[in-house]
Amino acid sequence: MLARICSMLLVLMFAQLAHAVQADTENSDIRLGVEKIRNGVRLEFNGESISSELVLPALYERRNYAPVWTNPRSIDQLFDILGKIDADGLDSDDYHLPALQSMRASLSKDADPDPARAAGYDLLLTDSLIRLGYHLMAGKVDPEALDANWNMNTAIGDLDTILAMAGAIENATLPQLVDSLRLEHPTYARYKRALAHYREIGKQGGWPSVPDGPTLKPGMSDERVVAIRRRLVVTGELENDTSLELFDDQLEAAVKRFQKVNGLAADGVVGSGTLAAMNIPVQSRIDQIRVNLERARWVLHDLPGEYVLADIAGFRVRYVRNGKEIWSGRSQVGKPYRKTPIFRDSIRYLEVNPTWTVPPTILKDDILPKVKKDPDYLQRKDMQVLTFSGEPVDPSTIDWRLYPDSPFAYMIRQQPGPDNALGRIKFMFPNKHAIYLHDTPSRSLFNHNARAFSSGCIRVEHPFEFAEQLLDDNAWDKKRLLGVVESRETTRINLNRPVTVLLLYWTVDADDDGGVIFKQDVYDRDPAILRELNRPFQFRDGPILD
Repeated sequence: MLARICSMLLVLMFAQLAHAVQADTENSDIRLGVEKIRNGVRLEFNGESISSELVLPALYERRNYAPVWTNPRSIDQLFDILGKIDADGLDSDDYHLPALQSMRASLSKDADPDPARAAGYDLLLTDSLIRLGYHLMAGKVDPEALDANWNMNTAIGDLDTILAMAGAIENATLPQLVDSLRLEHPTYARYKRALAHYREIGKQGGWPSVPDGPTLKPGMSDERVVAIRRRLVVTGELENDTSLELFDDQLEAAVKRFQKVNGLAADGVVGSGTLAAMNIPVQSRIDQIRVNLERARWVLHDLPGEYVLADIAGFRVRYVRNGKEIWSGRSQVGKPYRKTPIFRDSIRYLEVNPTWTVPPTILKDDILPKVKKDPDYLQRKDMQVLTFSGEPVDPSTIDWRLYPDSPFAYMIRQQPGPDNALGRIKFMFPNKHAIYLHDTPSRSLFNHNARAFSSGCIRVEHPFEFAEQLLDDNAWDKKRLLGVVESRETTRINLNRPVTVLLLYWTVDADDDGGVIFKQDVYDRDPAILRELNRPFQFRDGPILD
């Protein structure tokens, strides 16, 4: 009996010793890998590169290069999370999932796994989680690479992030960790639900196309009406699929619902625009939602409690305070060849009865050619020619035939009044683009469904209602503001506090019923984001802790 006990103890002792030797070797292999990363060497395991150059080395250094993934439950949790990450519009291949699955299967079959391969597996698991957290917190695509005007803060991560990650792996609480990194915002949640919904439609074969033809209106009978009915049943605007060729009241209501969902004027008529929207493939709508999930990850993590959102593609301005929309109005934005830029700033003051100094591009492309053709143009528009020091210049002393081909040595300024290009009030957040929100004399253009009419600035409908909300001060109500308008005196009114303004571009919006609205990509910005989303993973440059 004693001999058997001694024998068992020796077996156990050697097993423990072998485990310790393997752990030391594994630590050595991990140390070697980390040192290579610190020296700028790109590590690769099973065809996959380690990308994290800061967080991963820091994590292992704090653990004295010990393996991180010693809890099998944590590995199961990570695999489960990666298997479902497409719900966020992301791709599990970006997080090494196929390679990790292969390595796990290989290591589990080997009674004495190669320490270097085990170390590589541990490092690759860690890199996977870091990549995932990086994308959930800041997005996969680099917005600065697509738009030089981008100035949103994308810095993420710190020592607490590293400690939280290590603790989650050790304690098998990865779902909670990932949920804390994932954007928690109602719009993001709606996008995810919409993505699942349209993917399910895709799995069922999508929707049937509607044949081309003349405009269809309520009361008409046409065989194409049957195709419209079948199309609208798939996306839920119509309940019953019938072979009725009559464009009846029920179908009219369904068409209006479809038009609302697709950002069209809800007139109940199936013209060329509505027909084109009906024939957009389901995959295109899936891609559109994925693009806007990415945009949400860029900007919705760190919103202040109070902000003004200028939704460029949606032609609308919203004012949010304490998480609630307190004002909303239609807007006009830049024409496609004079795009309104995307950036973040702060509204600091209002100007009632503003003058308008014509920007250089508009001066050269628009105003100077008009003055050349019509000498009375400046007088009709109440415009002055000034030196750059502000001294008036007699227009009759200028040879307008030289322009716009020659450099113009003056500036042109329009005086305050009802015909001023800025209207009667503007909202100032001084920036390098000379872009701001303002009133407009072209109010009839607000009646259009698509409103890309300006030279880059954002024209606001009902600007004095907006101003009253912004001032949030009993001393300045709409009546007093209109009194200043009547004086024709240019008057600056400072806000009690700067208000963040976000000029953003969304082609999918959340509607009031918990669904989404698809909008036209007026500046054709979606394809570039989609291309980058679909590319293999690459870390981007910038102030992001990776």
